[in-house]
Amino acid sequence: MTGQEDIRIRLENEMLEAQISLHGAELKSLKKKAKGTEYMWCADPTYWGRTSPVLFPFIGKVRDQKYRIGDTEYPMGQHGFARDKDFALASVSQKEAWFVLEDDEETRSVYPFPFRLEIGYRLDEKEICVMWRVTNTGDSDMYFSIGGHPAFCCPLRAWEKQTDYSLCIRDREGKKMGYFVNRVFGQNGLATDQEVTYELKDGLLPIEEHLFDGDALILENGQAGSVSLVDPKGREYLSLSFDAPLVGLWSPPKKQAPFVCIEPWYGRCDREGFAGELKEREWENSLEPGKVFEAAYRIRFA
Repeated sequence: MTGQEDIRIRLENEMLEAQISLHGAELKSLKKKAKGTEYMWCADPTYWGRTSPVLFPFIGKVRDQKYRIGDTEYPMGQHGFARDKDFALASVSQKEAWFVLEDDEETRSVYPFPFRLEIGYRLDEKEICVMWRVTNTGDSDMYFSIGGHPAFCCPLRAWEKQTDYSLCIRDREGKKMGYFVNRVFGQNGLATDQEVTYELKDGLLPIEEHLFDGDALILENGQAGSVSLVDPKGREYLSLSFDAPLVGLWSPPKKQAPFVCIEPWYGRCDREGFAGELKEREWENSLEPGKVFEAAYRIRFA
């Protein structure tokens, strides 16, 4: 953390208002203007002190907190370093803002690739589009992961119970899924070889008390195309749609925290026992010199 003042950029249209911090280019607030209801988690450190960090250039943990390129090992903490860096404001209008982070001496000491990371936010009627652009500014192939980690208030109202809420999961064609396959996490925060199938009724996954006791649920291989939060009356009031090959569903294990994260990922943590190089990691992205990787996800209200 830099310890600097939390400087935020405010966006608004006729229906929505959003606030993004320069620190981490993190979406900190998203409200419907009509009622002023806040949908983003408040980052109370009692449960989890973040709201919507950008995960780059790693997602999750690497084995033994280090990774290898050739014969050289580098230290790396969970989820990379972008979430803890101050971004520069590249451009801003009433409804759209772009933030930029470039490599420096500090990043190159743990991640030896020149890069330009741009994070954009755009309001469009009832939705906000979160955009990522990664440019390889070096002269050799770079390897990276990138993902979102937005946390949404759940329950929305103080008198409601989280266990009366559900998640509605749809496939890439928008059809409600009958089941999904979860990649199980080990106690060390790495992926195991174990998979568990969750049966869904009308696409619904109830948020029962012990759902996240084993950490995040991970849907791999493009199983899902959108995940919605469903209130106690059965109304899908917020939906996150994506093209990412993986999506994580998470709330702090065994805390009954009043929020749920829906996380589109291009990448994942190491598998238990993985001993290969960075370029050999599962779901790793490669980018040639001068090339640009672009991706986005959308948060939409009913």
